[in-house]
Amino acid sequence: MFRSLIVALALPCAALAEGQVTYDTDADFADVAFYLENAIIEEGLKIDHTSHVGDMLERTREDVGSDVVLYDHAVVYSFCSATLSRQVMEADPMNLGFCPYRIFAMQVHGSDTVTVGYHTMPDGAMQVVEALLDRIARAAVE
Repeated sequence: MFRSLIVALALPCAALAEGQVTYDTDADFADVAFYLENAIIEEGLKIDHTSHVGDMLERTREDVGSDVVLYDHAVVYSFCSATLSRQVMEADPMNLGFCPYRIFAMQVHGSDTVTVGYHTMPDGAMQVVEALLDRIARAAVE
């Protein structure tokens, strides 16, 4: 029942920055992170690295002379697909620069909204990777 409420609350939102696709939800950050990790794994992928960007920025906030709390939570998941990577790099070896693929989840400080997103990929062969990223992001907020 809770999961069905999340589906009703998951809304695509305007891009945070040019070249990004984002989706918002009112679900709890821990649940969204769990769904995101599972969506990556369900695609047959292994998370290579989880960057705890929010924790790092908070830990170093005073060291860099800031009093601004940016996020309550912010993580970036990095992963790769041997199948898709081979496909897109055979099409153009320069597509190496897009690997590993990344999806982020964040909750801006004081907000009840959790945002999941990714960087768009260039037209051409990389669109199969963008489709993968979109499936994973949507699964995390539905």
